[in-house]
Amino acid sequence: MRSRIVWFVAGSAAGVYATAKARRAAYRLSMPGLADQAAALGLGWRAFSAELRDGMETRERQVAHELSGTPDLDHVSLETHHPELSDKEHP
Repeated sequence: MRSRIVWFVAGSAAGVYATAKARRAAYRLSMPGLADQAAALGLGWRAFSAELRDGMETRERQVAHELSGTPDLDHVSLETHHPELSDKEHP
């Protein structure tokens, strides 16, 4: 008797899962679903291009600093230019 209940529950769960997947697939292939996918694609493309643009600007700044001979402030420690600010001198 228990095995029948287990199989009934497993079959019911598989049916619910398959129904949900079929409903999602039908929505994706409908006109509103296609419009939503196109909008999501456009949003993703804009986010990707903005991230790419930010990375390019950051790299351009790094290259400009390297070519100009000025040290990049992100990589310079305070101890190099201001030894009096170092914590190593204080006990």
